[in-house]
Order: sequence, then C-alpha cells, then structure tokens
Amino acid sequence: MYFGIVTPNFGRCCGSAKDLAELAFEAENCGWDGFFIFDHILYSINDSVPLVDPWIALVAIAVNTKRVRIGPLVTPLARRRPWKLAREATSIDHLSGGRLTLGVGLGDPAGVDFAPFGEDCETKVRAERLDEALEVLAGLWRGERFSYAGKHYQLTNVQFLPRPLQTPRIPVWVAGRWPTRRPFVRAARWDGVFPLGLARGSRLNPDEIRSVATFIRKHRTDTSPYDIVATSGANGQADEGEALRMYAEAGATWWLQDLRNWCDSRQEMSNRIRNGPPTL
Repeated sequence: MYFGIVTPNFGRCCGSAKDLAELAFEAENCGWDGFFIFDHILYSINDSVPLVDPWIALVAIAVNTKRVRIGPLVTPLARRRPWKLAREATSIDHLSGGRLTLGVGLGDPAGVDFAPFGEDCETKVRAERLDEALEVLAGLWRGERFSYAGKHYQLTNVQFLPRPLQTPRIPVWVAGRWPTRRPFVRAARWDGVFPLGLARGSRLNPDEIRSVATFIRKHRTDTSPYDIVATSGANGQADEGEALRMYAEAGATWWLQDLRNWCDSRQEMSNRIRNGPPTL
C-alpha cells in the first residue's frame, strides 16, 4: 500500500502555488508516496477564501519534488476543454518525470463549481461530458492522428506531440460516491477508483472498500494493475496497524490523509505531514 496526502487548493495555507509546493516538498522529505490536491474554482458561494488554480499549483509542485506521485483529486472534466487538459497534463507529466495521476469526476458541488458560471449542473449532462472527455484525452495522448465525433465534443484529424512519458498513458483515477453504481462502471474502464461516501467528506470502511473492489473486478476486462484509493475522511484521523491492514486486505492500494480541516493552519498541516505516513 502507498501513502499520500490530499489537500484543498483553497484556504490561508493552501491558496497559493507556493504554499502547496512547500507542503509537497515537506511531504516528500517525510516519506509520503503521493501529494494530491483538490480542483475547485470556488470554495463556496458565500465565503471568500484564497484559492489557487490547481494546474498552476501542480507545475510548482512538480518542480519542487522529485519522487512523489502528484495530481488533482479530482478534476471535473465537464467544465474543462479536454484538448486543453490533454496539453496541460502531458506538459506536467514531462515536467515531473512521469509522476502525474489524473483524478476525474463529475464535480461536487455543482451549485458552486458550475452554476455561478452558467455551466450545466444536470448530472446526466456532466456524466456525458466526462465520458466523452476521457475518450478524447486517451485519443490525443496516443500521439497519432485523431478524430472524434461525440454529442458534446468534436475533433477532426488532430495530432498532439509529444506523447506523455507514461505508457500506455497517464493513469486515470475515477471518483464516485458508493454505492451509486454508474461511476464505478466507468471507473472499471480506467486505471483506478477514488471511492467516496454519500455524505460530503465521508469515507468508506474496509467492508465497503471490499465491495468496491469486488464490483470493479466484475466489470473490468483489462488485467493491468489497478488502484483503489482509501482516505482518512474529512476529519483527517490517521489509521494505524490493524485498521490499515483491513483496508489493504480489502483491496486498497493507496491510503490518503485528508488535510482539508487544517487548510487555515500551516502548523497543523505540517505537524500531520511531519508525522510521516502510517505503518502497516
């Protein structure tokens, strides 16, 4: 099992690329295997807090680290142009030496990240855009001539070079709220799943992770390695020993400590990072 940090891209201590790059550097030096960040464009409708573009922050994180796996958890593809994201992701993959993982999802909450900008909040539409965007990304990353005719996106005979460093492409983790099944059917077609509880900020217990793993195996046809991500939940309570072993035995390949509750306190965030990853 690998251990990582996941942190917001907003707050007094996470609202700048410099802050996040420093935290990532600290995490790498303290033995963590990954450093992942939220992808929000607003924190809320009513609250004004510092917030940084996650893709700009990932550039700073890439150049400030050498070993940890990095990426957004998660990017709402329905509000991105997939060809622009394909260029950005490839650029960061090269900059980081092949350490990028792309986390994707519908985007939550839609009332904050979509509605204020006139974007379509309907779940069905966002899901359609997500599926089409993933196909476009995979096609462009092949580095060959590529055309696509979808309901929402159309491309005609374009070629993107260079290809990503990673093969066959940049790994994609798909987020979903268990036990809603449709996101997990989607996730089975890609490289990993980031399962969340139905309540915002909640996590799954080992039995639920086992159910996710069973569902993915049932719907997956590819035999390549696959990641299942467990988290500490929004309260950031670290698991240890037997609890971690239960997650690993259930099928989790990554465990992430969620630091959202401390995004306004650099000392608290640093303390949790400096404790280092938990041990099995």
